[in-house]
Amino acid sequence: MSQPRLQTVIMAGGSGSRLWPVSRSMYPKQFQALTGSRTMLQVTTQRVTPLTEHKPLLICNEDHRFIAAEQMRGIDTRCEIILEPVGRNTAPAVALAALRATQDDGDAMLLVLAADHLIQDDESFRAKIEAAVSYAEAGALVTFGVVPRSPETGYGYIRTAEPADTGSTGFMVSGFVEKPDADTAKGYLESGDYLWNSGMFLFRASRYLEELGKHRPDILAACERAMAITIDDRDFLRVDNEAFGACPSESIDYAVMENTDRAVVVPLDVGWDDVGAWSAL
Repeated sequence: MSQPRLQTVIMAGGSGSRLWPVSRSMYPKQFQALTGSRTMLQVTTQRVTPLTEHKPLLICNEDHRFIAAEQMRGIDTRCEIILEPVGRNTAPAVALAALRATQDDGDAMLLVLAADHLIQDDESFRAKIEAAVSYAEAGALVTFGVVPRSPETGYGYIRTAEPADTGSTGFMVSGFVEKPDADTAKGYLESGDYLWNSGMFLFRASRYLEELGKHRPDILAACERAMAITIDDRDFLRVDNEAFGACPSESIDYAVMENTDRAVVVPLDVGWDDVGAWSAL
């Protein structure tokens, strides 16, 4: 069996409301240059460009389509932009990308990233992705957990279990936990068994769709209906408004990762931050 291509999927549908008034509903943080001369979307795209020759899939709100397209042109990057008529969280958004990827390539490997995360050590980040490919090729759903620097109460956590292989690059996932209180977060940090949940993933498109169909068939069915009637508008792909609007809103964690028995977490120590508040900047 040939190795599937690596397809970057960049989720750019957030509103960035916690960075108001700079980040606003019509111009959220992922489209702004908060940490340098390029916008967060541009930096995220360029960070993983060395890993694949294939153009990325960008998922964003209909209202932001021209901003997104112009910013990708600004870094000379061709991409396909899937437009969400309404926001339905990450599980449906990635389902659209997975369905599109299986249409074009049979079974691409999806690297799912948020457009608005800060990563200071790009080289180490790319090395961790490359190390995680073998797990995804074997059918695992890989997530990336950040080695905690402090007892942070603003992030969810991933509890690690036994090593996924002898090299210990990745670990089996024991569980996902919600944002803790201060004392609980301190205990997580001291135990060494917990990682911050970064919301980044790597898996075969077919495996994600398989697990989504097993645990949330209603979401998969709605996304399949939305992708059954699409309109190609140059670089934009428009899905069926009514079908996607009827889709339940759910995160990947709740819909799939907390339910699958094939979750693997790869630890990251790359200077990561989700820039969720002014204090991060």
